Amino acid sequence: MSSFDPFNIGTVPVGGPAPFFILGPCALESEAFAWEMAKSLKEIADKTGIHFIFKASYDKANRTSVKSFRGPGVEEGCRILAEIGKELGVPVTTDIHTAEDAEIAGAYIDLLQIPAFLCRQTDLLEAAAKTGRVVNVKKGQFLAPWDTINIADKLRSFGCERFLLTERGTTFGYNNLVTDMRSLYWMRKEGLPVIFDATHSVQRPGGLGGATGGDGELAPVLARAAIATGVDGVFMETHSDPANAMSDGPNQIPLEFMEDVLVKLIAIHHAAHG
Repeated sequence: MSSFDPFNIGTVPVGGPAPFFILGPCALESEAFAWEMAKSLKEIADKTGIHFIFKASYDKANRTSVKSFRGPGVEEGCRILAEIGKELGVPVTTDIHTAEDAEIAGAYIDLLQIPAFLCRQTDLLEAAAKTGRVVNVKKGQFLAPWDTINIADKLRSFGCERFLLTERGTTFGYNNLVTDMRSLYWMRKEGLPVIFDATHSVQRPGGLGGATGGDGELAPVLARAAIATGVDGVFMETHSDPANAMSDGPNQIPLEFMEDVLVKLIAIHHAAHG
């Protein structure tokens, strides 16, 4: 299997002996909430011995309804995330949606994430690459795993050698996704660093009519399968009260279960790849 040169995202190693984790709530619902979640996850990470990157989105620009909550915006959101990262000593990540977003976020954010719907937007990929930050591209629900080679080629042509590709499910009829675990192997075989997004893979896009539904109880199940298959990292959204989350509540893992989920994933990694 092809490989890539290991690199770091802040203090988090990519391509090391163990997978890292991208954890956090879907949206930056408030500054106080973001701090509460980040501190709780840092405690869990320290207890379980994992490397983690804190995640939250400052703008949910792809919501189902125009009435849906979006977030505080790029300037305020990046300020909050940067302060959290500095205080807790953890890298941070968030979505970007435009070249202008990339320039602003690049000054604050360790890992810039390209949403699945925008994964082929050449100008956005170029803008993200030019920041010098590590870039994480979500594989579009409409792409085959081997199509991600073209995304990798674009990033490399723009001078970005430190990037990740994230599997987050493939469109499977209306309002449904399915995850093909073979894609993790095939992308990794091409020498691409691969992340598995457990929570967005169990979405039911638009499944609630004016909002996205999902099967959050299946997220840890798919994460276990991904770890056994072999990935460089796992992305999982979590919330202290998913039922009242402002975005993607049905998909997020309750914070109270996160430590147990991580302990099981670590054990599976050691059993399968130890």
